[in-house]
Amino acid sequence: MTVLVAGVGNMFLRDDGFGPEVARRLASDVRLPPGVEVVDYGIRGMHLAYDLLAGVDVLVLVDAVPPGHRTDGDGSGSPVPGSLRVLRIRSGDLDGGASLDPHGMDPAAVLGKLRTLGGEVPETYVVGCVPADVTEGVGLTPPVAAALPGAVAAVVDLLSQHTSRPIPTPT
Repeated sequence: MTVLVAGVGNMFLRDDGFGPEVARRLASDVRLPPGVEVVDYGIRGMHLAYDLLAGVDVLVLVDAVPPGHRTDGDGSGSPVPGSLRVLRIRSGDLDGGASLDPHGMDPAAVLGKLRTLGGEVPETYVVGCVPADVTEGVGLTPPVAAALPGAVAAVVDLLSQHTSRPIPTPT
């Protein structure tokens, strides 16, 4: 079983750097079992596509995600920055017509084009966080930074489900 954890996002757009920061923490703070690789892809979509072509059984994408239908609890429908989501992505969820930009990172486009490149979409999950700010700047906002331990725990939980031994979550 090979598992790839892919941190994606642009660290120069504040909370869009969520995925790379989670990848950094996983690589430094978690003792990963054999067969699990954690990579900070940043905005290198083609690099991710080529790594997937080499063969991966399970892919865990870590990224900032659109707010969707979460609300802030007061009924206003406002998104809650720092909210985490764990989603399972199926082949039918992907738009094969999305354009693959060799200088950008759109995970849906990478996965959608994988078959045309000769590969197969692995079992795929997204651990995502609703951003507060994706304007130019370095550093996560406080609500997204506060979500990092929960995101690491969510990835560790997915890894434990797909590897032969449990992985302790860092404290």
